[in-house]
Amino acid sequence: MTPPATRPAPPAAVLEGIAGYVPACAVPNSALPSAWGVDDAWVHRRTGIRERRRAAPGVSTGELALEAGRRALAVAGGAPVDTVLVATSTPDRPMPAMAPQLATRLGLGGAAAWDVSAACSGFLYGLATAAGALLSGCADRVLLVAADVYSTLLDPADRSAGIVFGDGAGAVVLRRGSLGEPGSVLAFDLGSDGSGDELIEVRGGGARERSAPEAYGPADRHFRMRGHEVFQHAVTRMTQSSQTVLKHAGWSPEDVDRFCAHQANARIVSAVAERVPVPGPRRVTNIDRVGNTGAASIPIALADAASRGELHAGERVLLTTFGAGLTWGSAALLWPRLDRAVPGIDPAP
Repeated sequence: MTPPATRPAPPAAVLEGIAGYVPACAVPNSALPSAWGVDDAWVHRRTGIRERRRAAPGVSTGELALEAGRRALAVAGGAPVDTVLVATSTPDRPMPAMAPQLATRLGLGGAAAWDVSAACSGFLYGLATAAGALLSGCADRVLLVAADVYSTLLDPADRSAGIVFGDGAGAVVLRRGSLGEPGSVLAFDLGSDGSGDELIEVRGGGARERSAPEAYGPADRHFRMRGHEVFQHAVTRMTQSSQTVLKHAGWSPEDVDRFCAHQANARIVSAVAERVPVPGPRRVTNIDRVGNTGAASIPIALADAASRGELHAGERVLLTTFGAGLTWGSAALLWPRLDRAVPGIDPAP
């Protein structure tokens, strides 16, 4: 009797390279402006942050993205990439998009290239975009870079944002593969609520200001956030999204080996993890050393953990995020089997 033919596994986007990069300049809590009236204990208690990294004067988002992209391509083995995506809220210029120039600087000229704008949710929105390009046949291999230099948006007098945000970039390489193999992305959940667009914003600098400049002032070029309201929305949305994507993936919370949330604030990360729930030892976090790096926070945290050997092939990984827009999202994936070591996130010595 002839055995029934085995059906091939469905296609999937598969992670095959990851890296992160943060500037060398560390700003510890003790070095924050004295006018803010804060000390190390106060900042750490409220945010979980001991220090944040800041780009040097003249260093733009593109420079950080370039280094993270180079590192991720090296980890992936240098296979041809035909699509480049950049997720950022701090582009070097309003136009053109950053991705085409990044592709050229990486020796990938001719690749399809475009930017993704979803604030701190940018990496997961970009990951879903990359997966869609791969599964539709529009791409064979994608480089996704998430990078932000929030220090360029901060008001020097605003301690609420100043104590939290850092600069950095993270990148991943994805290829078309099979569902269930190490590295495969299994499920997504994305959402938005534009009625909350004023909770996190940079009011000026866009077409609205250019069309009515008299209605804006210099302070409108700075980042603003209504922290208490954002905290509540972030915890609710990330918890709901995490639980939804677990259902899509067919996992229970107990199945999750590693949980990595957007590194917005240690209290937010803990609140979401407790509600999903995911035990403390399974949480991936490095906000204490780098601060909130915007869209880059999830890939930076994952790359940091991978460089220390804390992630293993086949582990079930849950990602979740929240950002301006309001936007949020989650993803479930299996950690890849990487043939090359992931470098540390710090600059090379």
